[in-house]
Amino acid sequence: MTAMLARFSRRASAASEPGLEPQAELGAAPGTPPDQPAATALAKARPWLLLTPILLFLALLGAAALVVLRMSFGTPGNEWRGFTLQNYADLLDGYFIKSLWLTLRLAFQSMICAVVLAIPVALAMARTKSRLARRLLLAGVLLPLLVNLLLQGYGWLIILGPAGLLNHALLASGLVERPVMWLYREHGVLLGLIQTAFPLAVLPLSSAMRAVSTAYEEAAATLGATRWQTLRHVLLPLAMPGLVSGALLVFAYNASAFAVPLLLGGRRVPMLAVLVHDQVAPLLNWPAASASGVVLMAATLAVMAVSQRLVRRTQRLAEEPHA
Repeated sequence: MTAMLARFSRRASAASEPGLEPQAELGAAPGTPPDQPAATALAKARPWLLLTPILLFLALLGAAALVVLRMSFGTPGNEWRGFTLQNYADLLDGYFIKSLWLTLRLAFQSMICAVVLAIPVALAMARTKSRLARRLLLAGVLLPLLVNLLLQGYGWLIILGPAGLLNHALLASGLVERPVMWLYREHGVLLGLIQTAFPLAVLPLSSAMRAVSTAYEEAAATLGATRWQTLRHVLLPLAMPGLVSGALLVFAYNASAFAVPLLLGGRRVPMLAVLVHDQVAPLLNWPAASASGVVLMAATLAVMAVSQRLVRRTQRLAEEPHA
């Protein structure tokens, strides 16, 4: 009994000494907890577990893109086994080229207008001190994203019609003598594209402006810069990543827009998404529609890549004199 007590006291004293840890009974190495390998493996796997949903979503998008790409080389009625380049050769038609150019042009014009209109709104959201005002601005900006595109399109039909609200206002003010035809025209479609994609330009720009410290603006004001000069030479260059991100989001979103061009432009403003719909719905020509979609995706990605490269080159040239 005395020997057992002495042995227990020696073990307790050895465990209490600094730098010494009790060994595991099953032959574990000294100083290594038994559950350390499991904890290390869990710590390494945790980031991948968090990324699993977005990786699955990206995998589905990639699979869908591959399916469309494969179908674009098929033949009508034999989409999976047939192989032909005729679907892409048919896209050299003048009508398709005109539709592609119209789509890219309207997307670019809507991108410029949306970004210009988003700058003051984003600045107000980033610099307002009132939480209530910031929440009201955010709710107003997010409203187009919460309302169905069809409802927004029908709302624009009421506003832009020959007897709509806009023509009533123009006639009452004496600016025009007869109603202006906004519907089934490019400018009517452009208004709808700007309104529906406006939040995509405001939100990234507002986040980027909020990250810019007000000390830069105060320093510019101390040196005698006006508000316009501060915005142009200080705030916008520092918030350029958010500005570029919002612009590219608007361009990509409007390049593939379907509901607004169909409702406001009809067949007189044949944007490419409307052309793809016509190939599928009445004609059931899935290979031709897939080829049109592939060309649209490639053109959109090419324009976005060139735009990002030009922006980076401009920023690099602007930083060289200060280096």
